[in-house]
Amino acid sequence: MSDTPHILTRRQTLGLTAGLTAGVLLTSITNATASPEPSTWQGRRTQNRWPVVDNTHTGTFRIEGTGVDVSLLKGDVATVLLYVARRFAYEIDMLRPGDVHGHTANRNVSAGFESNHLSGTAITIRPLFYPLRAQKGTGLTDLEKVVIADILAECQGVVGWGGHAEPVKESHFQINVRPGDRRLGSLARRIRGEDADPGSGAGSIDPFIPSRRKKAAAYL
Repeated sequence: MSDTPHILTRRQTLGLTAGLTAGVLLTSITNATASPEPSTWQGRRTQNRWPVVDNTHTGTFRIEGTGVDVSLLKGDVATVLLYVARRFAYEIDMLRPGDVHGHTANRNVSAGFESNHLSGTAITIRPLFYPLRAQKGTGLTDLEKVVIADILAECQGVVGWGGHAEPVKESHFQINVRPGDRRLGSLARRIRGEDADPGSGAGSIDPFIPSRRKKAAAYL
């Protein structure tokens, strides 16, 4: 089977959401089911079992290729979540300041998985476009979900997506393994190796190649 893309190439996917207008955003927000009142997360660990941390354990990182900074847990966690954000920027739409939220000390959550921001192990990308409990048809397009599935497949279970969660939140990505899991370190080393090799890694991937779509099908 030929690996020639038969839908869109990566370059053709750039800016798929760039044409979103304020009216579309307003429609998405209006159509979202109202979230319940936030509750206060009381635990010393977040839902994914990582410890709640303060700013001494996090750093502010620039998402490569953008003008966007995000606060994340230092080390392998930051490496992996920055990879996710870079691929979103390169393959779905360029990120702008304010689009990405990371670590927070605010313990108010409307879903348990939102607590993972307290450990610096989660990001949300454009939460106003893809809010909690958004109705079907108001979130990512089918083509954009192909990109998300490819990202998840590359991360091999280390990253979880809010589009697979209950309640749904398509803007949410988190570290999906516990502290000390060797898969996290292995993935981070691979990402760093690709970053050091021009022409590989984020920015050079075409998620619409048939072989990649086949690999990512389980993550749609």
